Amino acid sequence: MQLFYNPEITETTTQFSFSKEESKHIIKVLRKKTGDTMHITNGSGWLFAAEIISDNIKNCVAQIKTKQFQERKKYNLHLAVAPTKMNDRYEWFLEKATEIGIQEITPIICDHSERKIIKPERFHKILQSAMKQSLSSYLPKLNEAIAFKDFIKQDFKGQDHLFIAHCEDSNKKSLKQELKANKNTTILIGPEGDFSTKEIANAIQNKFIPVTLGETRLRTETAAIVACHSVAFLNESIN
Repeated sequence: MQLFYNPEITETTTQFSFSKEESKHIIKVLRKKTGDTMHITNGSGWLFAAEIISDNIKNCVAQIKTKQFQERKKYNLHLAVAPTKMNDRYEWFLEKATEIGIQEITPIICDHSERKIIKPERFHKILQSAMKQSLSSYLPKLNEAIAFKDFIKQDFKGQDHLFIAHCEDSNKKSLKQELKANKNTTILIGPEGDFSTKEIANAIQNKFIPVTLGETRLRTETAAIVACHSVAFLNESIN
């Protein structure tokens, strides 16, 4: 099944038109025509089956035939990850985390961050593409980049667990041992140079639990994927 994305469709929509650019892709590239069925998600849990009623290359029109709502997972995972020096590595993380299953992502700018500017438009496109490829009905929320010191001062009401994964030799717990199923979890992943000692101390003061992801030193994007998969695997094993 090929999945399309249109955030403007709701459960009350009966008919809609694709943009000029997407209409051209659907009709000219994918060779869809009147009468063909398409599957679309709005990224908010709804999956629609629609029939093309006009295969105009500039204005493809489809009519909703069936709709189905996909329930949210019983847990929520929010990863706050520092941008990587090489932008393609962060994009890889976004893609794989979406495929595995993640609800929210925040780029955090840290003391040792070498990249402090991101391109959210590009990131959004990667999230959308990964959502469609994995046939998910939920688009992860991508927050604006924020300074580490401001992020940890937020109100984390509703979050059951707050973790910071770092590489310093200090008293840390195993993330695998600390995770619990069906919980709302926020995990901080630092830049290539790791979090600064001051940042780690500040996070702990704000009730973040220091954790380790294993015995080896991981790249930022690898650590983020390990954390993401650990949460997803635990919950899939339990439910």
